[in-house]
Amino acid sequence: MPKLDNILAILRMLSTSEKITAKQISEKLEINIRTVYRYIDTLSTSGVPIISYPGHNGGYTLLKEFFEAPLFFDAKEQASLFHAAVFAEEAGYYGGEVLKRAISKLGKYSNQEQEAKVNQYATSLEVISRVNSSPLEPILQEVERAVASRFSIKIQYYKNGKNQSKYRLVDPYKIIFWNNKWYIIGFCHFREDIRSFRADRIEDLLVTENKFDCPNDFLASDSFLQNLLPTIKDEKEIVSLVIVGDTSTINDICQHWFLGNYLHEKSADQAVFLLEKDITHTYVPHLLLPYAKSIQIIEPASLKKKIIEVLLELLKFYQE
Repeated sequence: MPKLDNILAILRMLSTSEKITAKQISEKLEINIRTVYRYIDTLSTSGVPIISYPGHNGGYTLLKEFFEAPLFFDAKEQASLFHAAVFAEEAGYYGGEVLKRAISKLGKYSNQEQEAKVNQYATSLEVISRVNSSPLEPILQEVERAVASRFSIKIQYYKNGKNQSKYRLVDPYKIIFWNNKWYIIGFCHFREDIRSFRADRIEDLLVTENKFDCPNDFLASDSFLQNLLPTIKDEKEIVSLVIVGDTSTINDICQHWFLGNYLHEKSADQAVFLLEKDITHTYVPHLLLPYAKSIQIIEPASLKKKIIEVLLELLKFYQE
């Protein structure tokens, strides 16, 4: 009998919920008892919670709860699920309680040895992030229900810089977590276009009975960034932004969520970005100020003047 068939046969014997010895398994399958021990170790390493009873009346059986488990995972697979749960919790994941219940079942379907091994991996990671400022769980749960059921939502939305909130009818396509914020992206009936909405700016939400269809070719990440980044309107107005600095700082700038999308060339100590002149003067000064003297702008010269203007305005503001 092939090795895999023997391992599955042993698993079936253990699943009878009656204790069985290695000798009994050896006799039934007509294989060497050392091979039985090796196959049992293989099953245990794969995540099967085998209970071993030592002594004269000893033997093997499976953890009782295992019979209810549809899947089993090895130690590293379980640890990866624990780690994913840690990331989700720190991100303010809206299904936190359900996730905790799911993770708690991993321990339920493990023997002591497996649980100890999993804990060694699971406790090796800790995620430190900013504390969420507002309880978004109820809103995100409602949005998730609407996305899954393809129901439009009516939201009262507060736009940054505006004193009044407005009602919008939205077909929610996806929920996005980006840059420590939750967003809903979908079709806005008011704008008649794809728009993204920050969840923490939604003051009220109602799931309607209006059904919608999400386009099959819709890519949330591409649409989200297109809404977030200013579009280049005139290629004739494109200028080269050339920055020099040490390797670490250049790498950091090239990975910036905004500037990284316009990267043209990069070396160890220099990066070249292609942006529209208006974008360069409007957004870039504020993005580069935190880098202070760790970088030097080679061109355009107009950007250097714009940064000086921004600094003078800031100085004047704090002097008044």
